[in-house]
Amino acid sequence: MDRYVVIGHPVEHSRSPAIHARFAALTGQALVYERLLAPLDGFVETVRGFAAAGGRGCNVTVPFKFEAWQLAARRTPRAELAQAANTLRFDAEADGGWWCDNTDGAGLVRDITVNAGVALAGRRVLLIGAGGAAAGVLGPLIEARPAGIVIANRTAQKAEALALRHAALAREHGVALQIAPLEAPGEAFDVVINGTASSLSGAGVPVPAEVLRPGALALDMMYGAGARGFLAWAAEHGATGRDGLGMLVEQAAEAFLAWRGVRPDTAPVLAELRARVDAPR
Repeated sequence: MDRYVVIGHPVEHSRSPAIHARFAALTGQALVYERLLAPLDGFVETVRGFAAAGGRGCNVTVPFKFEAWQLAARRTPRAELAQAANTLRFDAEADGGWWCDNTDGAGLVRDITVNAGVALAGRRVLLIGAGGAAAGVLGPLIEARPAGIVIANRTAQKAEALALRHAALAREHGVALQIAPLEAPGEAFDVVINGTASSLSGAGVPVPAEVLRPGALALDMMYGAGARGFLAWAAEHGATGRDGLGMLVEQAAEAFLAWRGVRPDTAPVLAELRARVDAPR
């Protein structure tokens, strides 16, 4: 039976095995999907060992997405722009060698536009952060053709580098791409996306409430208990809060499609996962 894993450090918290098990059941695919812990200094050896043992592919979570991108012989354009990958497929050398993708942005855009029903075209978007999470979603956000995207980050140099890498794509799609400091990113955005680790670390929301127009969508890429502070902040200031659970399911579906050639129906999987995550403890 074909084997897949999610590799990370830590990885025991990952819900990917449950998601892909449901995808397999819904699509009639025979596969096994498990967690695989890699030492912080042993990601490459862990991946190569799994592939040598017959693994077909893997998802990659923190902190190894940059290393995953470097390992692949072939990269999708969105992985190349992000310079990070969350999906590896172990294609044979005769077929071009290992292939990688970054499905985070596609998952985020689909969750916003389909699951949340919020259009991105023509809107003003604030992306908070310029690290790996933000890098993984910026390209697909641009391709959704908002009027403009502002990248707000504590370190201007990182935001500048990210914006420069995406400048040509932004021009191609008619998107005004700018950077700003966290303390003054602008006001009245239609969509605000938190791509920092502020929720995970328990820190406060890193931008002022003026970034939210009434009724704005405020999405934190975290989910569960970690996202509750951000969601409460959004509600307090008249915005609609959303966590990253839908993004998690949708990006997984993109990886499943790349591996198996079939896209699973995400709606029932997201509903089941939402019921578990939101269940009273």
